[in-house]
Amino acid sequence: MATPHVIDLPRRIVVGSGVIDKAGFHARQVLGGAESVLVVTGPHVRIAVYPRLKESLEDEGFTVWVREVKAPTVDEADEVAEEATRDHVDAVIGLGGGKSIDVAKYAAAKAGKPFASIPTVASHDGITSPFASLRGFDKPVSRPAKAPALILIDVDVIAKAPRRYNIAGVGDIVGKFTAVLDWRLAHKLKGEYYGAYAASLALMSARHVAAHIDEISSWTPEGLRVLLEALVSSGVAMCIAGSSRPASGSEHLFAHAMTMLLSNPPLHGELVGVGTIMMSYLHGKNWRMIRRLLKRVGAPVTARDLGVKDVDVIEALVNAVKVRDRYTILGERGLTWEAAERLARVTGVID
Repeated sequence: MATPHVIDLPRRIVVGSGVIDKAGFHARQVLGGAESVLVVTGPHVRIAVYPRLKESLEDEGFTVWVREVKAPTVDEADEVAEEATRDHVDAVIGLGGGKSIDVAKYAAAKAGKPFASIPTVASHDGITSPFASLRGFDKPVSRPAKAPALILIDVDVIAKAPRRYNIAGVGDIVGKFTAVLDWRLAHKLKGEYYGAYAASLALMSARHVAAHIDEISSWTPEGLRVLLEALVSSGVAMCIAGSSRPASGSEHLFAHAMTMLLSNPPLHGELVGVGTIMMSYLHGKNWRMIRRLLKRVGAPVTARDLGVKDVDVIEALVNAVKVRDRYTILGERGLTWEAAERLARVTGVID
């Protein structure tokens, strides 16, 4: 019998216009007898969006506390967890981008509180997943956190976010093409658990975005909704799998290696997209299709687009296998410098 794992799924996901103004209603229904909540957010979002959320929550009788996130670190998340426990709040809400949501979900898990996710950008699938990426661990890979009981996605709010962040979400989604291939490879060669349903769900997210890339590249409300629903679906796939496997493979190892290498790295989704181009080539798949999808929405496809040096790409490729103990197309030893340089050149990532 396979080793059991727990599947925690969101109880309610709401996507649409004006959702932020109905947050109190949905929180009351999903969080039950909760009386007080701690909202974790950033300085900009606290000014632009938080007042609407606070008003909606207070209209439903919640006592609302707020905490600004300084940095996406383990220490910061530990402090938030301590604050949630000390102030006896009943739930933690992450409001903002990946930084705020990752800190909130990790803190909620540590404090043993329900968690609600309210993203203000569509930059990655962490809005749904039960994993958090924080600095302060030995490596910048995702760690188990708290799956959101409630996800509220206001399309109007996200449409006003800097375009670059939403474009990065496309890069994160196309990464599922290679993540699933890597997971299947690890199953065949290493006997690792493989969940066909979770893999299919993640792959469907990527295919859905590819099929509607024209609407997404036009940034119509319909196109943005396609992207958001794909990000949600990818996160749910991780909940079902009990790991980040269906959404994170060799392309993420490259992205994490680049993040470790640079003091001011590009956005996570931007790195994942470029990594997917190269890992698709290694898998013998249509890497040119991945490149076209990314270019269609204005996402980076080269080192120059990313604002990094060619040597940084090569070094990240070489070091990617060391990021975590996860079998992928990179094998157990990874790429030599020469192989990494050749891979980056043949896919046009470097000149």
